[in-house]
Amino acid sequence: MKSNVGKLLSTAAIAATISAGAAASTLEDVKAKGFVQCGVSQGVPGFSNADSSGNWTGIDVDACRATAAAIFGDAQKVKFTPLSAKERFTALQSGEIDVLSRNTTWTYTRDTSLGLDFTAVNFYDGQGFMARKDLGVTSALDLDGATVCTEQGTTTELNMADFFRKHKLSYVPVVVQKADEALAAYASGRCDVFTTDKSGLAAHRSKLADPSAHIILDETISKEPLGPVVRHGDNQWKDIVTWAMFVQVNAEEMGISSKNVAKIKSETNDPGIKRLLGAEGDMGAQLGLPAEWAYSIIAEVGNYGEVFERNVGPSTPVGLPRGINKLWTDGGVMYAPPVR
Repeated sequence: MKSNVGKLLSTAAIAATISAGAAASTLEDVKAKGFVQCGVSQGVPGFSNADSSGNWTGIDVDACRATAAAIFGDAQKVKFTPLSAKERFTALQSGEIDVLSRNTTWTYTRDTSLGLDFTAVNFYDGQGFMARKDLGVTSALDLDGATVCTEQGTTTELNMADFFRKHKLSYVPVVVQKADEALAAYASGRCDVFTTDKSGLAAHRSKLADPSAHIILDETISKEPLGPVVRHGDNQWKDIVTWAMFVQVNAEEMGISSKNVAKIKSETNDPGIKRLLGAEGDMGAQLGLPAEWAYSIIAEVGNYGEVFERNVGPSTPVGLPRGINKLWTDGGVMYAPPVR
């Protein structure tokens, strides 16, 4: 009992320290240094991935670029810090980064015990399994006795344990620190199966020598709502990161894109669009941002549909359908509160 109380007190003390540190405005700090410091993955195509020249692209990268566009009117005012799953929360808690945008799952424990706040979901996902076609499995229920590779410090590791326990299947976990190390172990034959979020499986499969030789099994064994994370206690900063995403969803619903936003702003009589684009009201001032903060997001980064299609859509190597990430008006779950 004493040890449990000690743990609770320790957790409370950590949370209090983090909250006190966050009292200094993140927005002020970001403006002073002139860029957003964004924590990303060490390389997941379609989400956060650097090319040979060090140029970062992906859905999570665009979340940080949208925040920079809102603040500076310039989506390029971002610096990226690649982080492993094990490092990511500490980097945010310590102030090394301003926002974590690293295909990170929103869970109860993470939201309540780490001194962090999740903002808006930028990709609804679920965990699955990838296997070689020549293994001959067609279902995750065929994996009794399999050796399974995954990344340390993730919900994936816990979900995997729950799945095999629930279905009374045996397995041998191969847990490594980095996603690329897990993929390399799988590619070398060290394990039979690779497990992570299904979007991650599609991304990592695109890196393999022969992607067509591998199958992503049908089962989805968890809910994985992914999105940016900020430190607890700075509500203004949380609102900015959250609404940067909501702007993109609302823009797609309104038919506003990076290609037509300038024309629509100059011609529209729609009060809702005028508020969104800064032609009416003081929406930017309420966040401590310029009047055209939302206009800048759309013009520089695009609406949510544009972000999805160029990073992970069917025409990319990742090749994902919109699925549940369609707008609510199209049968999906992407839905944003109104700007009013």
